[in-house]
Amino acid sequence: MRKFLVVLDDSKECLNAIRFAALRAAKTGYGVQILSIIPPEEFQHFMGVAEVMRAEAQDRIEAHFEVYAKWMRDRQGVEPELVIREGEPVEQLLAQIGDDPEVGIVVLGAATDSRGPGPLVTHLAKNSGDLQVPVLIVPGDLPREKLEEIALG
Repeated sequence: MRKFLVVLDDSKECLNAIRFAALRAAKTGYGVQILSIIPPEEFQHFMGVAEVMRAEAQDRIEAHFEVYAKWMRDRQGVEPELVIREGEPVEQLLAQIGDDPEVGIVVLGAATDSRGPGPLVTHLAKNSGDLQVPVLIVPGDLPREKLEEIALG
């Protein structure tokens, strides 16, 4: 089954990307794969502390994922898949795209603050010609009603 790949992080724009992917998946029969990346700087401590921090990060990610997964199952009839990777976000996103041949479209939320759309969006936009899948960028401030109109249209 083809999948929408969405990155789960703590950003506000992540919500719009996840919502869009779930709505499109329900309409098209695609699946949804949610990727969460634990950056390496979270584990720059002694080995024992790093293991505790890794476990805490995974617990936090799974709890965050479960909120979205419940909405997808209950409201959209979509059963999302969670993938957790560790490393540099751009590198891990590209690795996931390469590792899973069922990924058909990457859906990212664009930040709306003065720092720009975000590092993943910026990198993928600059290097989109080298990707094997299309990238769909959802504006972070797109109102829910408009997002639903576009996704379900």
